[in-house]
Amino acid sequence: QVQLVESGGGLVQAGGSLRLSCAASGRTFSGYTMGWFRQAPGKEREFVAAITWSGGSTYFPDSVKGRFTISRDKAKNMVYLQMNSLKPEDTAVYYCAAGLAPSLAVPGTFQYWGRGTQVTVSS
Repeated sequence: QVQLVESGGGLVQAGGSLRLSCAASGRTFSGYTMGWFRQAPGKEREFVAAITWSGGSTYFPDSVKGRFTISRDKAKNMVYLQMNSLKPEDTAVYYCAAGLAPSLAVPGTFQYWGRGTQVTVSS
């Protein structure tokens, strides 16, 4: 079965950096788009970043553009989210997701999900 396992979350000071990792297993992800979403208490799940597994095309919303970078290591079946210049409003549970031809801003169009990792940015 497909498994996505996030790691790397934790507590970081505002302005600092953190790198999240997603270990993907259970199938080949060629043809898939890998994404990161986040959800803060009382808020909707929000699209953060995406990368196509094969081509490496990346996508970001304005809220994180210029601060976050997504990458993948095909040989290791890993997806990364490098987060720089972190702000308190980045605090959320971050989820790794995978989907075939998803609509990036629509979480329900991603087929597979990890269980999430907490990121807390202190002020």
